[in-house]
Amino acid sequence: MMKIDPRQIHQRYLQAKRRERLKVTVVQLALLIGFLFMWELASAQKWINPLIFSQPSRIWSLLLEKMADGSLWPHVSVTFLETLAGFLLGTIGGTILATMIWWSPFLDKVLEPYLVVLNSMPKVALGPLLIVGLGPGFVSIMGMALAITVIITTIVVYTSFKEVDPNYIKVVKTFGGNKRQVYQKVIFPAAFPTIISTLKVNVGLAWVGVIVGEFLVARQGLGYLIIYGFQVFNFTLVLMSLLIIACLATVMYQGVYYLEKRLLGNE
Repeated sequence: MMKIDPRQIHQRYLQAKRRERLKVTVVQLALLIGFLFMWELASAQKWINPLIFSQPSRIWSLLLEKMADGSLWPHVSVTFLETLAGFLLGTIGGTILATMIWWSPFLDKVLEPYLVVLNSMPKVALGPLLIVGLGPGFVSIMGMALAITVIITTIVVYTSFKEVDPNYIKVVKTFGGNKRQVYQKVIFPAAFPTIISTLKVNVGLAWVGVIVGEFLVARQGLGYLIIYGFQVFNFTLVLMSLLIIACLATVMYQGVYYLEKRLLGNE
């Protein structure tokens, strides 16, 4: 009877995974190149209005021009740092608030209806209140980002806390564990994958919060460039800013995905 070498099976599995990833990457690049080609062609042939929809070549030329004169970097760096701060503070703040609610059943009963209302409320409507209360500037932009990220993080993480198998909690309590030990040994480790997954959601939410905040109060940043582009009817500038946002959001998402693989061992 022929022996099966486990190492060969593992090698074949890894090769199959690499081939699959390569195919996915090739198809993704093909779709992107095809989209850009059709966009360029449609604009050149006037199938779409080139004044409104611009062209990839014009956007690329403007990007190179802005990079050459150094006027783009301050806007990109300000928005990226604001988003990163909102992303981290929203995730940490939401996790802490979820922990406090789990710790106190009374607090859970008090805050539950407020969380539901705040989650359903359009956060953009809070913009004028934040500007008046916090002043036009960095703090109000952070306030907008946190208003969007903290509530979602709190609800998702607290829900994962409640869904932990109660039998695990009983085991710890049987051996004399107190509430702090139950949280440290059972609740938080069980919810940790959910917290990491919430980071992916918060990437998009943090960008939305910061850009909306910049729409309202900023004098610098990619959100400001978008509003300025609309005001002067320069849609190439608007689309360039949107594409930069898409690229930066993708980089952040891939960073979170890499972190998830490292911490959770996901393929």
